This record gives sequence, structure tokens and C-alpha cells, in this order.
Amino acid sequence: QVQLVESGGGLVQPGEPLRLSCAASGSIFTFNIMGWYRQAPGKERELVASITSGGSTNYADFVKGRFTISRDNAKNTVYLQMNSLKPEDTAVYYCKLRLMRDYWGQGTQVTVSS
Repeated sequence: QVQLVESGGGLVQPGEPLRLSCAASGSIFTFNIMGWYRQAPGKERELVASITSGGSTNYADFVKGRFTISRDNAKNTVYLQMNSLKPEDTAVYYCKLRLMRDYWGQGTQVTVSS
């Protein structure tokens, strides 16, 4: 059974940084894709960034230059470093692991407000 545990969310002021972590456990194949999605109230869930086990990354246009995704394959952990946060980044952030099917974490709240 695969489980994803996210951490690092919280309340920050505009312009401040925040780092999210997502640790995967269970039967993890060598090749996989891990990613971060977010869902704001009243909006659909959207891709923020993804990274393959080989290190190839993909970013949504609205986070390019501000967010960085990385991973530690030995720990089956993916990170999302978020800099220059804006109020519109406020959302629940979800971690996803793609194997033969998709697995989701429980989500962590990120609130950017002064």
C-alpha cells in the first residue's frame, strides 16, 4: 500500500518563502513521477510542478521563476520550495505519485496573507 505524507504548510506573509515536503512509503517503483497540485476554494485542482525519478521537471507558468521542485530518491521524498509567495498562491497543496495509478496525499494548507 502506497502512502503519501505531506508537511510544511502554514500561514506566511506575501513575499515570504515556504517549503513543502512529501514522503512516500510502500511499494514504490524505481521509475515514477511525483508532483504538486493545488486547489483554491471554488477552483479546480491544478498542476503546480512535477518531477520524474530521473530529475526532469515541469512547471505551471504561474510559478516559473518562483517555485522549485526537487526530490530525494533515496528517501522517496519530493520537495516544493516556494519563494516570493503571493496571496493568490493560497490553496490546499496536494502531493501526487504516479505509478501504474495515481496516489494522492491528504493535502496541506498554504495561506499567504498580510
